[in-house]
Amino acid sequence: MSKSTDDSNKKERKKPTYKEIAQERGREASIARKIFFFIFIILIAFIVIGGYSAYKYVANGLAPVEPDTEEQVQVTIPMGSSTTDIATILEDAGLINNSLIYRFYVKFNNAADFQAGDYTLSPSMTLAEITSQLETGTVHKEAVLRVTVPEGRNIEEIATIYEENAGINREEFLEKMNDQAYIQELMETYPNILTEEILQEDIRYPLEGYLFPATYEFYEEEPTIDTIVTNMLNKSRDILFIYMDQIDSLEQFTIHDIVTFASLVEEEAPSMEDRKRIAGVFYNRMAQDMMLQTDPTVIYAHGEHISRLTYEDYEIQSPYNTYTVMGLPVGPIANYGESSLQAVLEPEDSNYLYFLADAEGNVHYSETYEQHQAYEQQYIHSQD
Repeated sequence: MSKSTDDSNKKERKKPTYKEIAQERGREASIARKIFFFIFIILIAFIVIGGYSAYKYVANGLAPVEPDTEEQVQVTIPMGSSTTDIATILEDAGLINNSLIYRFYVKFNNAADFQAGDYTLSPSMTLAEITSQLETGTVHKEAVLRVTVPEGRNIEEIATIYEENAGINREEFLEKMNDQAYIQELMETYPNILTEEILQEDIRYPLEGYLFPATYEFYEEEPTIDTIVTNMLNKSRDILFIYMDQIDSLEQFTIHDIVTFASLVEEEAPSMEDRKRIAGVFYNRMAQDMMLQTDPTVIYAHGEHISRLTYEDYEIQSPYNTYTVMGLPVGPIANYGESSLQAVLEPEDSNYLYFLADAEGNVHYSETYEQHQAYEQQYIHSQD
């Protein structure tokens, strides 16, 4: 081999410089970062899609199969059936959407003592209604009584509704609402929604806000107070269960706070759009350490209907009066509809701090007190 050839091979095998090594490592690091970022984006996408899919899966499993149908389906629950057996029977009959979700629902709500027998159920029934019938053994019966409790009603108004439509003695109903032994029994039955907070000293009625508005069917002409309350709490439990993950994510609020919050929104807002916006206003005020100053709490504090509040009315010292206490009142002031609960959990993002309703029911929002005063002059005082 010639000397020139040997020199040429040595030149080809020349070691790379530090600069070249650094450049190569930089290129490798850049590629690695791109690969890591790509994988990270894929993982995030999987998590988001998976979470949403899981939410839809659970929500569908909790919802009635056909909310508007009047179809009646007969099913037989054999003696000794397990929860799994019952869930499978109900799913096969088209009465529930998902047997697995129903089993979790039963376990979460401590439902038990299902009665064997032949039942007439409907795909329009909620899980709470189906479970209630299976627990009480209400079989092959047509409802003989239907009572509608609208949204935004307090315990005393609910007592009147049942007195007028179900033969319940109003005073006995209200006395039951403050029977501590009875309330303790209910708390043991519904531990996930009835917490120790409902027993606070200044609470007027422990179950205020927890008797959900709906149309209730009864299979006797004169249902007992316990039957009425149980049906309404079952409905409340059924609705709150759907949103429990969202409620738990709001670390600054307990479930009692959420029910209280939803009752304020229900009393103030005439539409779904206003509910979300008013909920946002309340959040904004609390974030700035401003009192909520919502008139329905003043009326509730007085314990009677007041068509027009005076300056003296606003001065009442009560843990319900949001003109004298900071934050939410001590407890709910009425029941609430599902849309008000949704509004509290998904409020509209805005900078509004004030709102008022005019004589037509239209709500006007303001970011400043000056604008709010101008609206008061335009829509309230000009009507005097």
